[in-house]
Amino acid sequence: MTANSFIFRPGQFLVALAIGLSASQAVISAQESKANRQAVAFFEKKIRPVLVQHCYECHSATAKKVQGGLLLDSREGLLRGGESGPSIVPGKPQQSLLIQALKFESFEMPPKRQLPDGVINDFVKWVQQGAVDPRVATTVVQAADSQPPAPPGINVEEGKKFWAFQSITKPEPPKVKESNWSRTEIDRFVLASLEEHKLTPAADADPRTLIRRLYYDLTGLPPTPEETVTFAQSYAADRQASVEALVDSLLASRQFGERWGRHWLDVARYGESNGNVRNSTFPYAWRYRDYVIAAFNADKPYDRFLTEQIAGDLLQTDSQEERNANLTATGFLALGSKPNAQGNPNFQMDVVADQIETVTTAAMALTVACARCHDHKYDPIPTRDYYALAGIFTSSETLYGAGGNNMGGAPPTDLHVLATKDSPAPLPVVQPEEAGTKGKKKGNAKGKAAPKYPAGTPLAMGVRDRTTPADCKINLRGELRQLGAAVPRGFIQVCTIGEPPALDAEQSGRLQLAQWITAPQHPLTARVAVNRIWHHLFGQGIVRTPDNFGLHGEPPTHPELLDYLATKFVADGWSFKKFIRSVVLSRVYQMSSEFDASSFTADPDNLYLWRHQRRRLDAESFRDSALAVSGQLDRSPGEGSVLARLGEALIQDKLTPDKIHQPSNRRSIYLCILRNGEPEELTVFDLADPSLVVGARNVTTVPAQGLFLMNSPFMVQQAERFAERVLAWQNPQGNANDANRIGLAYQLALQREPTSAELKRAEAFLRSAQVELYATTPDQRRRAWSALGQSLYSTNEFRHID
Repeated sequence: MTANSFIFRPGQFLVALAIGLSASQAVISAQESKANRQAVAFFEKKIRPVLVQHCYECHSATAKKVQGGLLLDSREGLLRGGESGPSIVPGKPQQSLLIQALKFESFEMPPKRQLPDGVINDFVKWVQQGAVDPRVATTVVQAADSQPPAPPGINVEEGKKFWAFQSITKPEPPKVKESNWSRTEIDRFVLASLEEHKLTPAADADPRTLIRRLYYDLTGLPPTPEETVTFAQSYAADRQASVEALVDSLLASRQFGERWGRHWLDVARYGESNGNVRNSTFPYAWRYRDYVIAAFNADKPYDRFLTEQIAGDLLQTDSQEERNANLTATGFLALGSKPNAQGNPNFQMDVVADQIETVTTAAMALTVACARCHDHKYDPIPTRDYYALAGIFTSSETLYGAGGNNMGGAPPTDLHVLATKDSPAPLPVVQPEEAGTKGKKKGNAKGKAAPKYPAGTPLAMGVRDRTTPADCKINLRGELRQLGAAVPRGFIQVCTIGEPPALDAEQSGRLQLAQWITAPQHPLTARVAVNRIWHHLFGQGIVRTPDNFGLHGEPPTHPELLDYLATKFVADGWSFKKFIRSVVLSRVYQMSSEFDASSFTADPDNLYLWRHQRRRLDAESFRDSALAVSGQLDRSPGEGSVLARLGEALIQDKLTPDKIHQPSNRRSIYLCILRNGEPEELTVFDLADPSLVVGARNVTTVPAQGLFLMNSPFMVQQAERFAERVLAWQNPQGNANDANRIGLAYQLALQREPTSAELKRAEAFLRSAQVELYATTPDQRRRAWSALGQSLYSTNEFRHID
């Protein structure tokens, strides 16, 4: 930011906002349910397994002797504490005895050895964020014997009666009273529900609202003024034809894959570094990002898309390019944040737990990972089923590279070597001495030579089968050192309809796992997929817990519609583009978001879709829009990642986030996503946590967002470029004045003309700002227009989709 940059003082900012650039002054409040679901996921993944493994032996209801009167197997026990007082103070880790004990500052827990720093930091983060703990009853822990834990409370056949585990039906569209309202069969399902609840659907959205909605939903970018005018004209002539033509052009654009690929990267917990205390870079992760974008642009069928990510290395291919893509796709299983390996005998099983959680949550919206230490507390998933899946992944080798040496002692691994035109076969691994190293053999402390690849070798993270696949033994209490009986590799029983694929004893079983998940008769996969798409197009899914279709999730608001959509999705070849097209061409999608008091009273959460849901732009769309409006957006595809040039290293050493996040005008999907060091312009607006599977992002309103809009160098710079763009513009007559330019500013930022009142206020603001700036800068005119541009960026209307 230059010395003359104009930064809003509080009074100036209020004046700017008083222009009234947006009709709506409502602020979206925190969506507590989404935040709570992610907090629960963090507890289940990071906290509960540690408590079970290290604490329950002495501090649970089933302990032979409860030490210190402290029970840690329920939330009530944690809050009540023991003889020394409460264990935790939610929100205040520094005052929590549990944290002090883990750090060996007071008591020493566990007494045998201190837990790794990364685990302790997880507990600090958990307490700091409120210590969310879903446990409401004392946990029952099985005795540590040689037999697998029995599932006395789980009846799989009874569990199959739950709606999510029943076969997908093919319902007929219902009859409705207002038959002329519906344009598609989707509309009939929604209208039938509205009529049942005596609700009236909102009017159709106007063309300006509709083009803005379609552009953002399908590409994540705003339309230009010219595109908005052209669409309005064609809309007036032939509404349906104009909408269909626009939708088809947006689906065919490269920006579609960048937009919808980012949605999947949230679910795939995409990150380019390990996170945790030992935050090692993943310099080849970007290849997976590009694979995902290309898959959406090519409209790769979803069943194939999933299969490649779970078992791409096991698929037959017809070309080098296809083989490279399939290997890269398996990065889905390798990208997860790895725990500290030093002093952690469960490192491998922790990696497996991440893979199980990612696959089952992303594809089936089930929290199977909760069954690692004990039978699932809510869903009919016994621990045996967890270890049936675990055997598939323990029979696979995860390829994350030499960065493992930096991740707390994890052994380095190979990477997938991709074929090139010059080298159709995978390149061999070259040892340092073979590459020309002279003298004493270089290696680690044990004298082993961290293998290297020739310079320029294309590499990718991923998985491959181990030489000798084997079943996995149950880890009693989730502890690898306490083994029970082996469990044959297999699948989740409650989700199995019909005869599951037979596993090949010579392979890991990942290919059969993918076949089982993508089978048309699977009760969850298609339902979960269409629900995720619906969520992104309507702001909430038909099941409003898109990552949890289990008993603790919410039931569908329109169950027949959900099954109709799932059936249609499969029948249309699992095509994302066909499915999205059918939804956005429906009348329910094209409704206005206008408020109606009586409908709001009857259905305040808009469960039955009486209007379109107003939504705030996600972090990437906001940043990309700011660049687009200022004329600075570089729409060309990103090339690799800055980390690809920096190699494998620890972020803490020399590669601090401020050195990695260099200015870029490319779309946000191409920015480097460091775990524990994401770009500020994205994190402040609720970027998904890259360590978790996130199907629905939090939407919060916090003071840091307002401060960012006012003072961040990024926003100041975009406002300056916006001002330069507007001031340089000339109308066809060559006599542009302030009124003309204000009109252009509104068209660029909000895709509409200003009202007469807005025009007058904007003119008055520019005069006032130029007077105030006269004594501080000789370029007061440009600074005044920059302030106007920044105020436009700050409006609710710019930052929301109607």
